[in-house]
Amino acid sequence: MSYDYDLLVIGAGSSGIAGAKQAARYGAKVAIVESHHLGGVCVNQGCISKKLMVYAADFAHLAEDASLYGWNIHVESFDWEKFKSVRDQEVERLRQVQQQALDQSGVEIIRSCASFLDEHSLQVGDRKLTADKILIAVGGKPLKPDLPGIEHTVTSDDIFYLAEIPKRLAIIGSGYIGVEFASIFQYFGVEVTLMDRDDSILKGFDDDLRNHVRQGLINRGIQSFGNTTAEQIESKTDGLKLTLKGDQEGHLVADTILCAVGRVPNLDGLGLENAGVEVDGKTIAVDQFSCTSQPNIFAVGDCTNRLPLTPVARAEGRAFADTVFGNRPHSVDYIYVPSAVFARPEAAAVGFTEADARAKYGDELIRCYRVEFQSLYSSVNQCADKALLKLVINQASKQVLGIHLVCENAAEIIQGMAASIKKGITKSELEEMVGIHPTSAEEFFTSL
Repeated sequence: MSYDYDLLVIGAGSSGIAGAKQAARYGAKVAIVESHHLGGVCVNQGCISKKLMVYAADFAHLAEDASLYGWNIHVESFDWEKFKSVRDQEVERLRQVQQQALDQSGVEIIRSCASFLDEHSLQVGDRKLTADKILIAVGGKPLKPDLPGIEHTVTSDDIFYLAEIPKRLAIIGSGYIGVEFASIFQYFGVEVTLMDRDDSILKGFDDDLRNHVRQGLINRGIQSFGNTTAEQIESKTDGLKLTLKGDQEGHLVADTILCAVGRVPNLDGLGLENAGVEVDGKTIAVDQFSCTSQPNIFAVGDCTNRLPLTPVARAEGRAFADTVFGNRPHSVDYIYVPSAVFARPEAAAVGFTEADARAKYGDELIRCYRVEFQSLYSSVNQCADKALLKLVINQASKQVLGIHLVCENAAEIIQGMAASIKKGITKSELEEMVGIHPTSAEEFFTSL
């Protein structure tokens, strides 16, 4: 049977674009369907836009410290509208880069929505299109809990487009999204309250890292409420009133409330049931090669039940194309994927947490090495914060199972360490290395 395309991709985010371009390199006839902007959440309402906000916020911190380094700088205020304009220009540039990359790869871009008619057919706008292979790469969307007044909150999709900077910001949820925006807006001069139903922030990260970052946020003036969440939200004349339940009972008034309790796959309207694609809970069920319950339909990125990270999504898209069109079957290794939290303080990690390592290998085989130290930069401004470095070691093999960092440039440092840990580096091999002085990274080789 002949089809309109060898591959039809639904979604032009990181995973969809990566899969489409790689498949086209193997000679496949490829089209990608996207109803919104190219680049997905990462470019438009996520990684890129948020990191630019981190940079903007950092200038407040740098300006405060400038006098300690001999500079006479007077900072008057932050121009939110000017920053948004600069940010939006960069986002548009990146969209054009994506457009050019797809054009050069010979991938057809169809600006529309897609819905399955059967396992090989899709309704795309007013057209019926067929494909031999179909890749679902629709990403996710912010989740809002069902509580009275939730309509008064904004999500991480909305917060980039606020009309003005609020004076008081409450954040429901303390995962990396909530923590990063708490850090950003505090540097913008906003009074920030961060709350989570868990006992601390950044659930899923190592406990020492979680507690260290939380204390750093508190040192900067951010309120952090554990075992606490909102029960009700009401619009009042003086702002939005949150009724809190948990360890922190009472009321809180804010100008803006960010709901950052997680994301769910963007599956509405896809018609997966028409194609017989199985859903596992709220995500698409896939095997190690990203294949769904239908042998010709695949899914990658945040719409599956794997790691919701942009680099992972890109790797999944390329691995799919290599396997299906390049005759090079392989899958993504999810164990040693580095991750970072672009807050202040910044945190990064790769490999096993202490708790996960103990659960897998047993308490008797796990030993942890932990050191706190003052960076050279913070020693000048006499900052109360100290950096944290933690190693999780298998005592039998001496292999490093996990690395957890809280320090300036933690994300940049963890990149190289991720390659080392994946290759099985041992504690003794780390000790034999010679570091660069003075840096935070040299603590790997001198202090543990």
